[in-house]
Amino acid sequence: MPVPTTPSFDIAHLGHVELLTDRFDDSLDFFTRVYGLKLSAQDEGVAYLRAWDDYEFHSLKLTRADTTGVGHIGYRAASPQALERRVAAIEASEFISHGWTDGDLGHGPAYRFEDPSGHLFEIYHDTRRAPREGADEPALKNNASRFHAQGACPRRIDHVNLLSADVAEFRRFMETCLGSRVTEMIQLDNGRIGGCWFTVNNKTYDLACTEDHSGGRARLHHVTYATDQREDILRAADIFLENGVHIETGPHKHAIQGTFFLYVWEPAGNRVELANAGARLILAPDWEPVVWTEADRRKGQAWGLKTIESFHTHGTPPTDPAQRKGDA
Repeated sequence: MPVPTTPSFDIAHLGHVELLTDRFDDSLDFFTRVYGLKLSAQDEGVAYLRAWDDYEFHSLKLTRADTTGVGHIGYRAASPQALERRVAAIEASEFISHGWTDGDLGHGPAYRFEDPSGHLFEIYHDTRRAPREGADEPALKNNASRFHAQGACPRRIDHVNLLSADVAEFRRFMETCLGSRVTEMIQLDNGRIGGCWFTVNNKTYDLACTEDHSGGRARLHHVTYATDQREDILRAADIFLENGVHIETGPHKHAIQGTFFLYVWEPAGNRVELANAGARLILAPDWEPVVWTEADRRKGQAWGLKTIESFHTHGTPPTDPAQRKGDA
């Protein structure tokens, strides 16, 4: 049985993901008009986006590039002192550090470092809040901003799924650098770990890592925003259908983590999920990771839907030219 990880709680939550696109205008139209994120700010080739109840200025940074995939993953530390502790832990480890940056439009100074697969991470504490005045003023003062009902209109960022050739090494990185703990995992028959689901707080997970068989590096599997209820996802499926968005799989329910899901490809080919995580929380401080075997996985998702082949092969940036620009 895997040994439970002692919670650190130096890191408060997943803050934002930078997504790269080689079809910037099309991707921005998808994320605002169809997916339903709010535009906080836009500069030449960069857009700062958030869901209507994300309290920070942005949870998605969309960046014009000549490729696709993830630029970096940002986590907010619980305090300035917690940020110092995590930086000290990173610098004491053998993992690659890139040092301090001045920050971004949405947050203050950030410390950057790299996982064994080449994904770039940053942690910060000083942050900029989402605007709450004018057209963004909410009717209820405990909402981050006004509910706008545009497109699928998710409530908040939920998690990101990264790909790695060595999930066990990635797990060591997450536990060492971010103080994460594993809530669920896939144990393969050959002894390798096929996937791990991590949390830095009491959510069931805010980051997942699954095994990459492509030979690529620093690849993205998907980024996910959360809805309030399953019916929001059913409505979103019709919205995606009406707008010609490639629906890859779902709506259905995952066995691992129990989330109700819908996966689509945005115009540049990055996989994006809508999920309803329900009320599951990890409250036990001595939680032991739930282990799923290959025999368990062969049963399919919670209600029997088999995982489609592209879920194991498609990632961004693609290693297969046929996967470019959202070709289904």
